[in-house]
Amino acid sequence: MRRRAAVAPPLFGWLLDGFGDDACAALRTFDTATYVTTMPSTDRPLNVLFLCTGNSARSIMAESILRQIGAGRFNAYSAGSRPAGAVNPLALELLRGSRMPTDRLSSKSWERFAEPDAPPLDFVITVCDNAAGEVCPVWPGQPMSAHWGIPDPAAVQGTDEEKRHAFSEASHMLVNRIRIFTSLPLAKLDRISLQKRLDDIGRSPA
Repeated sequence: MRRRAAVAPPLFGWLLDGFGDDACAALRTFDTATYVTTMPSTDRPLNVLFLCTGNSARSIMAESILRQIGAGRFNAYSAGSRPAGAVNPLALELLRGSRMPTDRLSSKSWERFAEPDAPPLDFVITVCDNAAGEVCPVWPGQPMSAHWGIPDPAAVQGTDEEKRHAFSEASHMLVNRIRIFTSLPLAKLDRISLQKRLDDIGRSPA
């Protein structure tokens, strides 16, 4: 996931120049090593944005799962670089069957979260490889980013049972990773340590 260097604050220009188009890497380096060393103390729930290309399955499930597991501590959102415009019916079926919240779920553009009235983001997490490699907006706030690649259940061909199994497997991976994420001692970790933990979650097995 790469932020748009064109709209990065001028103060960071000298730093971004050395990274070429990979402005996201530059800003992460600045965020974690130079600018802010600890997570900000806040009385509000932390805002987490999950990204995928179509915002119809994996990122939708991640939003719903975090809303359930992290209720009261986290606000969960999701978006896509090229939103499909509708939530995958099998994703909704699985979430409802698991008694996860499905109200307010929708397939929408990530541009919505770069607007002036968007919530300040604390974490931006990509759950598909395509979204991780795209140039993304510059988000409000100073979010930490991570990539938790999940196989695309919507791409599975076969019987309805095989498709449902793929969605179940993706959901299982997301639940495990989100449980680890919500158990992190955020107030005790500096940003460099927290970044390592976030990256380790993305490399964890199902």
